[in-house]
This record gives sequence, C-alpha cells and structure tokens, in this order.
Amino acid sequence: MINFKSLINRSEAMRAMEHLGRIVLQYRKNYGSVPSESYVDRVKEELEGSARLGKVNYRAQWLDFESTPDEILAYTERYHHSWLFGKKYLVLRLDGCVEWMDKQKLGTLLAQQQSSMETEMLRKKSKQVSPPLF
Repeated sequence: MINFKSLINRSEAMRAMEHLGRIVLQYRKNYGSVPSESYVDRVKEELEGSARLGKVNYRAQWLDFESTPDEILAYTERYHHSWLFGKKYLVLRLDGCVEWMDKQKLGTLLAQQQSSMETEMLRKKSKQVSPPLF
C-alpha cells in the first residue's frame, strides 16, 4: 500500500533541496564561492517545502577551491522513509546534484570527505544538546 503522505513529504523535500542547490550554484557563479551557512539558513526558510527538509547540515566551511564537484555540500539530518526504498537521507553535492542516499553510503562518503577537525566539531555540537524547555 502506498503511503501518499510519505510520498508527498519526500517529493517536497527533494524539490526544496533542488531549489537550494540552484540558489547555491547561482551564488557560486556570481561570487566565486559557496554562500555562508547563515545565508543558506535564511534562504532555506523561504523555500517551498523547506519544512520537509528538517535540519540540514551544511558543510561549506569545510570545502575549498580544490574540492571536487561530487563532494557533499549539504545533507538532511533526519531520514525520509519510503516503503519502496527504505530509509534515505537527502544529499546535495557541490555540483548541485541532489540524491537520496542510505545511511551506510552517506557515512562512508562523509568519513572520506571530512577532516578530523570537522568530525571533532560535529561531535562537540552533538553533545551540546539544549535542556528541555519544560
């Protein structure tokens, strides 16, 4: 049985990430580099379907002019489930391509692409979980 809500959520998330990719590519064309995380956060809120993306990990500060087009620029923190494809994360590459990726493949690629400084910063960030508001 097809879960239409899940299908719509996945397609809206894909569309939002593709739109974000086009914005990043246009910025890169105009200014010669990828935009800052604060710029992307601001733009992301205005994208149709951005709520379906959830938290996006944006890696621009870890990329440089020697980065290859297939490097991961951004990825969703939460997975999207499909009965047909299982649990997949949405990934935006530096060249603007957007794809669904399973956790193992995403983890392997990030391990190859992340510096020790980036992984350490992510580890510290994940430990700084805010206390509940109630």
